[in-house]
Amino acid sequence: MVDSQVESAPRPHSRVSLAILSILGLLLIAGLLALGTWQVKRLFWKLDLIARVEERVHAAPVPVPSRSAWPNVNAARDEYRHVTLKGHFLHEKETLVYAATERGAGYWVVTPLAAADGTTVLLNRGFVPMERRDAWTRREGQIEGEAKVTGLMRMAEPNGSLLQSNRPGENRWYSRDVAAIAAARSLSEVAPYFVDADASPNRGGLPVGGLTRVVFPNNHLVYAVTWYGLAAMTVGMLVILWRSAKRSAPARRNGRAGEGINSRS
Repeated sequence: MVDSQVESAPRPHSRVSLAILSILGLLLIAGLLALGTWQVKRLFWKLDLIARVEERVHAAPVPVPSRSAWPNVNAARDEYRHVTLKGHFLHEKETLVYAATERGAGYWVVTPLAAADGTTVLLNRGFVPMERRDAWTRREGQIEGEAKVTGLMRMAEPNGSLLQSNRPGENRWYSRDVAAIAAARSLSEVAPYFVDADASPNRGGLPVGGLTRVVFPNNHLVYAVTWYGLAAMTVGMLVILWRSAKRSAPARRNGRAGEGINSRS
């Protein structure tokens, strides 16, 4: 009777299974700590980026990069730089890019601005609602003659949006893809960036500029706390496992001793 009870009793974790679980737990902790540390680094990188962009946005406007400086233009140094430019609008070559804004759905009016030196910059003049997409419905805002514009320098947005691809052949645009728009409108000497016009009013009220959203999601602290928290929970589970194994060790030794006595009897 005693023999059958000893044999049917559940055995505690063996040393091999305990070692495997411990190794897996330690690897998991190391991975979670690495993820948490990476998020901390990303947090400081994002804070530095936000500070640099804020400085650019609120700085005094400077002329847009000249033709010779185009190869050195990059997002890290130039995105959202406060710039000024002047030239003549090529209204007949404007492009409407679908936009979802705080004012509702509509279009960005992207118009080439031809400078005196022969170069062209695509200017996002601002937003128009769906019912005002046709240029003749906002004729007052089609500025003639030389114009001086202030705005924020932006990098090209190739291919389209996350959900829709640009379809130049159908004149359907979902992102401000500078190279594709320039090709579709037969433009040459086009800057590799575009400019979002500021909120200076246009005649007739359209397009509405100054709607650039300078927002950078910054959830890295939350992610870091989450990964570190999971690492701490895993440590707690390992401690419980090790304590359980330590408490069960005497019982395991006593059980083996009892088996030896029963076999002799």
